[in-house]
Amino acid sequence: MKKLIGPFTQILPLTDLPVKGSLRDEQLHIIPNGGVLIDDGLILAVDDFERLRKANPSAQIEEITGDSVLLPGFIDCHTHICFAGSRAKDYAMRNSGKSYLEIAQSGGGIWDSVTQTRAADEAVLADLLLKRVQRHLAEGVTTIEIKSGYGLSKEAELKQLRVIKAVADKTTASLISTCLAAHMLPKDFDGTHQDYLKYVLNDLLPVIRQQSLSNRADIFIEQSAFNTSDALNYLAKAKHQGFEVTVHADQFTTGGSEVAVKARAASADHLEASTGYEINLLANSDTVAVTLPGASLGLGMPYAPARKLLDAGACLAIASDWNPGSAPMGDLLMQAAVMAAAEKLSAAEVFAGLTSRAAQALKLNDRGTLTKGKLADIQAYPCADYREILYMQGKLKPAIVWAADLN
Repeated sequence: MKKLIGPFTQILPLTDLPVKGSLRDEQLHIIPNGGVLIDDGLILAVDDFERLRKANPSAQIEEITGDSVLLPGFIDCHTHICFAGSRAKDYAMRNSGKSYLEIAQSGGGIWDSVTQTRAADEAVLADLLLKRVQRHLAEGVTTIEIKSGYGLSKEAELKQLRVIKAVADKTTASLISTCLAAHMLPKDFDGTHQDYLKYVLNDLLPVIRQQSLSNRADIFIEQSAFNTSDALNYLAKAKHQGFEVTVHADQFTTGGSEVAVKARAASADHLEASTGYEINLLANSDTVAVTLPGASLGLGMPYAPARKLLDAGACLAIASDWNPGSAPMGDLLMQAAVMAAAEKLSAAEVFAGLTSRAAQALKLNDRGTLTKGKLADIQAYPCADYREILYMQGKLKPAIVWAADLN
């Protein structure tokens, strides 16, 4: 049955914006006193509320009272929220001046999360994941990418991906799974980095495809993880198996984004260490540059050069990197708003980076804007002016979130 929702003080459909490059707020199309007509989880029309009501007299009305600004649902295109345990000890040690190596040697780091996630059974892991998903959904995030990578063995990686698939059936949020078995060399693996990547390619990825657990593969390119040549070979072979690929790139050192461009990866994520060379590579490619301000906040590091990436012509998305180690907060809107103040990003650039451009990073063309035929993933903020949303730096949360249930 058709449903008409409104009237909204302002609707920002985020349509007709270029996919790449800088954006000005003057480019935003704003519909005053607007409504959205939906049916079976899809948007049929976005227009003046009274015009839609007169044209659709049989539509069910969901009336919105008071000031309200409507946006597309946010798309968090990079998270690690399928995990067990806490790394609060790591955070305290880092704030006390301990180095990454010192923390790892004391039993912390990624391996700590691997150990705790391996020890959790699927029911416990699913309960933890569902709570995080529902919190994200309540905060306007209707599509969530979720990586494995805290298993680092065939069975433990499959367990994480099975949990993500199971939780997808329990929420109206859309969950997009990614295999990050190439997160680091497991401490209990008897072999080299190259041997481990062969193990993932030969023993794990085919099973993931067979069981329809994911069609995306990621790799962490860094001195503490995998080098550029091994990563490029891994990504090529993963693509040959039918996986879309993405890359953890340029977090502490450069090299990863160049691999991402060469591999024609969907995205290069992190980019805190990117220089002018990497910025130009990304700007002249179809690889989306994904910035992760939550990691910068959690690690006390500079932000990725978002302003320079946009001015160079890149497609820039913003994601939370929600994870137990470097980005435990997981508040996507707050992180984006704070980075926007530091990097001087317009509201148009931020909202596009959280919606339409984030959809590009996940190769999703059915969401991210409010237009006919798109998913009815929408969120309404209790204010009269869209500029209030970023002005409040994440403290203004959506009053209502509607998510098209695809399950």
